[in-house]
Amino acid sequence: QLQLVESGGGLVQPGGSLRLSCAASGFTLDYYAIGWFRQAPGKEREGVLCISTSNRITYYTDSVKGRFTISRDNAKRTAYLQMNSLKPEDTGVYYCAANLYCSGNVSTFGSWGQGTQVTVSS
Repeated sequence: QLQLVESGGGLVQPGGSLRLSCAASGFTLDYYAIGWFRQAPGKEREGVLCISTSNRITYYTDSVKGRFTISRDNAKRTAYLQMNSLKPEDTGVYYCAANLYCSGNVSTFGSWGQGTQVTVSS
């Protein structure tokens, strides 16, 4: 059974950093693209960025360019979202999801983690 578990969220001050982890089990991570999505209170879930099986990174939210990056360690079956220079508008629940290819469309991904809360506030 394909399963994803996010971790690493928390409360951070503006300008701070967090690294989220997405641990995969039940499937071989090598064959899947991993996308990170987020959902702010009262808003729809949106694609943030994605890493393909060949480690190509695609950004779906312009506001995170230069601040967020994504990586993967297939041997550890884990993908990461490094978030720097965090802003209050980055607050939300962050989800990772797996698919055969990258997409910023939520409906493209069928396998999701439970999400981890990120709160950026002073």
